[in-house]
Amino acid sequence: MSDVLLTGYEPFGEFETNPARRLANRLDGTEIGGASVAGVELPVVFDRASSRLEDAVDAHNPDVVCALGLAGGRPTLSLERVGINLRDTRGVTDNEDREVVDERVVEDGSDAYFATLPCREMKETMCDAGVPTRLSTDAGTHCCNDVLYATRHLVETTDRDFRTGFVHVPFSHEQAAARDEAEPSMSLEAMERGLRIGLEVAVDDGSAGNSEPPA
Repeated sequence: MSDVLLTGYEPFGEFETNPARRLANRLDGTEIGGASVAGVELPVVFDRASSRLEDAVDAHNPDVVCALGLAGGRPTLSLERVGINLRDTRGVTDNEDREVVDERVVEDGSDAYFATLPCREMKETMCDAGVPTRLSTDAGTHCCNDVLYATRHLVETTDRDFRTGFVHVPFSHEQAAARDEAEPSMSLEAMERGLRIGLEVAVDDGSAGNSEPPA
């Protein structure tokens, strides 16, 4: 049995709601594969997000950490496999109006880290269950990539020990309808079902003693 820490970003920029936060809230206090889930909201603010996540890790001592973020325009759930040591807001500031160009997440850190959740097995299981999901190697260079990289760096440089990954989620149907721009979307219920199925794979994988699955 293992515990799962599930984080979701707050609304940001032009988006008044964020399905990532809604999903973390919906799954908070539930059980997946015998593991208890703690849902935590993160600020869309460089440095504060990773600090908030580190506090949550200390509070919940999870075996699995899965962060969620919104990728508007993507048609599926996206399992991110790589976090890179780069911050570049590409004209989209964080929620404290900070604009970052060509800055490192950790000044003396590795260039990149792989996620340590069993991404391919999760993706196949989620797709088999009818939830559109893909593998992705582009978590961007904003706060989503930032927290994936920072979380892996935390494991590599401290005595904390947990497996980690990141899932980008699309617009919810309600968001897409309100924007009225014919953008891809998915129901919140389908996203939740996909996450439950994927996280159950991750929990089972850890129970089998595989603490460093291939990305």
